[in-house]
Amino acid sequence: MAVTEITNLEFGKMVQAAADKLNSKADFINSLNVFPVPDGDTGTNMASSMSSGAKYEREESSTKVGDLSAALAKGLLMGARGNSGVILSQIFRGFAKAAAGKDTLNAQDFVNAYANGAKVAYKAVMKPTEGTILTVVRESAQAGLNKVKETDDLVEIIAAIFAASEKALAKTPDLLPVLKEVGVVDSGGQGLVYVLEAFDESLSGKKIEKSAEYKPDKAEVDEMVNAMDHQSVQGKLDPADIKYTYCTQMLVRLGKGKQVTKKFDYDTFYNYLAKLGDSLLVLNDDQVVRVHVHTEHPGQVLSWGQEFGDLQTIEIHNMVWQQEEIMEHDGEEDQQEPTPVEGAKEAEEETVDTALIAVASGDGIIKLLKSLGVTHIISGGQTMNPSTQDIVDAINNSGAKKALVLPDNGNIFMTAEQAAEVADIPTKVVHTKTIAQAMSALLAYNTEDSLDDNQRNMEANLATVASGEVTHAVRDTTIDGQNIKKNDYLGIVDGKIVITNPDMKTTAIGMVKKMLDEDSEIVTILYGEDGDKKTAEAIKEAVEDVDDELDIQIYEGGQPVYPYLISVE
Repeated sequence: MAVTEITNLEFGKMVQAAADKLNSKADFINSLNVFPVPDGDTGTNMASSMSSGAKYEREESSTKVGDLSAALAKGLLMGARGNSGVILSQIFRGFAKAAAGKDTLNAQDFVNAYANGAKVAYKAVMKPTEGTILTVVRESAQAGLNKVKETDDLVEIIAAIFAASEKALAKTPDLLPVLKEVGVVDSGGQGLVYVLEAFDESLSGKKIEKSAEYKPDKAEVDEMVNAMDHQSVQGKLDPADIKYTYCTQMLVRLGKGKQVTKKFDYDTFYNYLAKLGDSLLVLNDDQVVRVHVHTEHPGQVLSWGQEFGDLQTIEIHNMVWQQEEIMEHDGEEDQQEPTPVEGAKEAEEETVDTALIAVASGDGIIKLLKSLGVTHIISGGQTMNPSTQDIVDAINNSGAKKALVLPDNGNIFMTAEQAAEVADIPTKVVHTKTIAQAMSALLAYNTEDSLDDNQRNMEANLATVASGEVTHAVRDTTIDGQNIKKNDYLGIVDGKIVITNPDMKTTAIGMVKKMLDEDSEIVTILYGEDGDKKTAEAIKEAVEDVDDELDIQIYEGGQPVYPYLISVE
């Protein structure tokens, strides 16, 4: 039976069918990840994004399709995860703009709206790449514009759009050589094909198998666990067990100030502080050194810093007192609601000027970033990209006057940029792709600089660091000229696989050697959930055999997916 008009009922069914389809196909879409590493998340991101859009659409009280499409676009925007989720949100943002004010959509309305979605999606990407979801949306939209000249039956038109999307998807390996080399189609394009297939099935009345209810991802579960269980555990820690009272942090501008008596030497600087406490972290570049240490003598730490430069920022926290407060109040939340204090929120906001917000996972990495000045952490990263809403909430709830966001993952860039656009306070994105880049960028942060200057200076530091990742292959493949076997270990440097080997330690050592050059000075090794300190020490010894003048630091990162994250500066 011909359908010449999409009402609120048809539109709602189509949207929900798309959400169900993506949810059921998420694992397959994930498997299309070009790199054979265990962090393929395109399917997960698109399913989560579409589920958010469907929820907003269901909750919209209006029966106008224009309003419903706007609600869908809003839900996709706020729920968008990863670049694929953001592009999907832009497609329906363009769709909603063209459908604005319409009670229903006829054939011409629908194809015009979908074509506008393709235009908006292209504009949203700084450097559009053919062979991706963009190719699929453009060619399928053109098919709709062609078909509407022949018929006003939306069943035929959407079937033509879906068929064109499959053809466009099949061509993606010819347009993007890396897809052909690996033997897959574009994962984001495949996700869009499933959306259009669901539209086709829904409108034509074909049988649709409803998938299981969408479940929160690991990041969302972790957030709930951290918010409840972990707090009660901390409340049982005896303050008397805390060895050092003061968590002391400082940022020293090297060579500046009236009390400078020494030229900075890393070993000399570090070794003195190591005698004053534990949990010591010292990071530096040519201009500043940042220190984090637990000690009984914060005054001596500060005085030592002043011998090398002036103190730009200082933070000292009494950890014993903090723990006493936690123990005193632990559990009170379960007994009574806290009494609001008038002006408390305003007072808190006045104490914070710029929020430094980073995306990270792993207890050690989180502590490391906080010691470098990060004020807020968004749980996420590989395999669990945060949504636009997650980032917006972190910005708006920070109590700050402005914010800088460090995504620490290239797949979070577009989400972070969307969040910056809709946040309540001025926000800029520092385009960090890795934790190593974040650490380097944070050294360039200056509390006296403007938001724009900090973004520019922090991004200028990114070129000084090479980022390496060690993980395992989840399938056999050939990429970058290398034959990779399932379960082999991969060494990936700045997004390129440089070594593969059945042995983790051999892979890590080989990767670091390829990262070193004559300008290398500092090597940082972060071992994760599947790594260990013993192997990290072995990596350190092997690197010292290459260059014994390198400063090599080892930290427990606790990160998932990647046993070792290694940076060279």
